[in-house]
Amino acid sequence: MRKIITFSTVVLTIATLLFLTSSSPVQAKTFKWAFQGDFQTLDPHSLNETFQLGFIGNIYEGLIRNGADLKILPALAEKWEVAEPTRWRFYLRKNVKFHNGNDFTADDVVFTYKRTITEGSDLKTRVPGIKEVVKVDDHTVDFITEAPNPILISEWGTWYIMDKEWCEKNNSTESTNIKSGKENYATRHANGTGPFKVVERQTDVKTVLEPYKEWWDKPVHNLTQVIFTPIASDATRVAALLSGEIDMMYPVPVQDLKRVNDNKGTSTLTGPELRTVFLGMNQLDDELSCSKLKGKNPFKDKRVRQAFFQAINIQAIKKKIMRGLSDPTAIMISPKMYQSYGKEFKRLPFDQAAAKKLLADAGYADGFEVCMDCPNNRYVNDEQICQAVVSMLAKIGVKVNLKAQPKAQYFKKVLKYDTEFYMLGWMPSSYDSYNVLYNLINTRADGGQGKFNLGGYSNPEIDALTVKILSEIDTAKRDKMIKEAYDLLIADVGYIPLHQQGLAWGKRDNISLKQRADNQFMLYHVNVK
Repeated sequence: MRKIITFSTVVLTIATLLFLTSSSPVQAKTFKWAFQGDFQTLDPHSLNETFQLGFIGNIYEGLIRNGADLKILPALAEKWEVAEPTRWRFYLRKNVKFHNGNDFTADDVVFTYKRTITEGSDLKTRVPGIKEVVKVDDHTVDFITEAPNPILISEWGTWYIMDKEWCEKNNSTESTNIKSGKENYATRHANGTGPFKVVERQTDVKTVLEPYKEWWDKPVHNLTQVIFTPIASDATRVAALLSGEIDMMYPVPVQDLKRVNDNKGTSTLTGPELRTVFLGMNQLDDELSCSKLKGKNPFKDKRVRQAFFQAINIQAIKKKIMRGLSDPTAIMISPKMYQSYGKEFKRLPFDQAAAKKLLADAGYADGFEVCMDCPNNRYVNDEQICQAVVSMLAKIGVKVNLKAQPKAQYFKKVLKYDTEFYMLGWMPSSYDSYNVLYNLINTRADGGQGKFNLGGYSNPEIDALTVKILSEIDTAKRDKMIKEAYDLLIADVGYIPLHQQGLAWGKRDNISLKQRADNQFMLYHVNVK
């Protein structure tokens, strides 16, 4: 029996969290905008990072896409069905062309799957548990899975299809490897099917896009040109918005929200984001180079991990650094994406005395040194939060040597698992806990499992639960298994979750757009009045 799949129940209805505006296209305009850093590459498979994938999503497309309310919508696939429990069939959209004029066919889908699982790809986690991808005809393709997978397509909004012929012609059949710095033609050139095409790319300077006139969908924007400029300095970015030099930017520093709103002609859009910001610890290596403790890794001791957790005053971070624009959390996913049990979890209490005792009990009464990696242009007030953590840990006798650097250098370092203590943010692209468990919490293994488990945390019970969670179709049973997995993680103090950061976008009042709770900015919703 074949069943047409709708995913209204897979993604939470979070339209109430979003600022939505609508406008019919008017006179076409140039749109200028800025972010705190540049995207890293035009290769759509080389880096699993929200801003990177969001920007590329204006150029490339997937078989599905997410609407402004994050619900799954058809894109390059018009429809799909479960032909058998382990076989999904996709009916591809006809008369779609890549930016160079090549036709989009099933060959491109099969090729893209094979490219996604090459060594350098950072998107392997988009296609786990797939045995084979089979071309049925030019516009039909089957995905055969190892086991039933009710959420197969939930992460495909950022799994982008590439042109087989273009990649083969330009020696780009394998993904760029961002960790090794290995590039190919696709690193600095693009050929998607999306609503915009690249006409100029100057890394870390500016990127210029223009609408793709042959796009298969009906444009709702009125843009003739888009100019993106990375502006690292918060003050410079805000000044550019206030002066009219740019039309939109994010993030707005929390201390500047009132200034932007009070300025004539500008305003802010704020709301909860689904991203969780957390701290991770190296629990795998036998020795930490910065600790100067020969043959010892303090993070292997749960008491040390718990001491770190209880030394952090999360309410002070919320009040003084985030200015209230954050929601402290006890788990590694927003409760808005885990409504069954998400609000039941509670953080360990802030308690410096308890933290000191835990360190003493673990044999570190005099503390120790550790190196911390932190980005300084990726998350809201990332470096300031890390500095606060350094200060808080100093009060229990731990000396933290902070290395804060731009995200390009930061990710290149930590994705090689070269870190002792680090900050990271995660917004599951499936809006589901399986993504968090598989990517961040599972034991690192070949094939992508635990790829972003930078500290090497491992619990075989959680690994086994994750396998069951993937194929369980009974929602109640699945949610209970997810709770069990989080309970085990909390008992281990495997991570230190901090908060879900808030969204803060700034725009000129003549700009109409849609703000998504996953912080991806889609240009095809923008109109300039």
